[in-house]
Amino acid sequence: MVATIERTASATTLEAHKAPVFIGAVTLRVHDLPALTAYYRDAIGLGLIRQDATSAELGTGGRVLVRLEAGATRPTSAAGLFHLAILLPSRRDLANWLKHAAVTRIPLEGASDHLVSEALYLSDPEGNGIEIYRDRKRAEWPRKPDGGIAMATERLDLDKLLSEADEAAYAGMPEGTGMGHIHLRVGDTAAAEAFYRDLLGFDLMVHYPGASFLASGGYHHHIAGNIWGSRGAGPRQPGEAGLDRFELIARDETDFAAMRQRILAAGGSEADGVPTVTDPWNSRLVLVRG
Repeated sequence: MVATIERTASATTLEAHKAPVFIGAVTLRVHDLPALTAYYRDAIGLGLIRQDATSAELGTGGRVLVRLEAGATRPTSAAGLFHLAILLPSRRDLANWLKHAAVTRIPLEGASDHLVSEALYLSDPEGNGIEIYRDRKRAEWPRKPDGGIAMATERLDLDKLLSEADEAAYAGMPEGTGMGHIHLRVGDTAAAEAFYRDLLGFDLMVHYPGASFLASGGYHHHIAGNIWGSRGAGPRQPGEAGLDRFELIARDETDFAAMRQRILAAGGSEADGVPTVTDPWNSRLVLVRG
């Protein structure tokens, strides 16, 4: 079991967070709160920060990365979460997590080298997708002739990665871990681009067949949307299982003010100084200060 975390989060140097706006905590609505809390604590390796009868918060270094809320209904829309993506500070940290998964027999669903990053894929017991990854340094990211970021999905050598793991028993995800990006199931990628690029101001970074990758500050992607299993999907209904909301974190007051203005112009609202808006599939975004 990973110990409860009480210390204050330190400054991070994650590539994903070197941007005016990046992804913060992801909130999932779940059926079995105790089981999901145990999974994100023991299998994923997040520390338990706060827990009560209806919710739990888990993260590292006092920084909440995953919130779980009880009371889910069965999903009726194919839209929502494809995966949340937890970003580790280093390749060794990724190797240590892989060793933990091997020792405790956590089943993986995939492992890929994306040229800009290396990633492991799995799902929690209620089917919420999870990516655990590490970024290469930004200077190492390959570029296309036009200067755009080149990404691919290539085989990740798991044996080589495992060889870099520490000998010590796994102690949980390290301080400095953060939420790197969120990947959504959407009904239409053009509509996703119209919302996240044209209204909220994220840059379109990469097109995959059936998917769009968008980011702030030159990152490879903070938000992605695909139609691989959700083409034509309609809006999610309140209380559906899976994704409830996710945070956009603004680095400073200027960035907060700019995104706040975009959110309100996109039809969002503000309560107690917290701007919020829903995308065309009713995935909710909440803007917070870094």
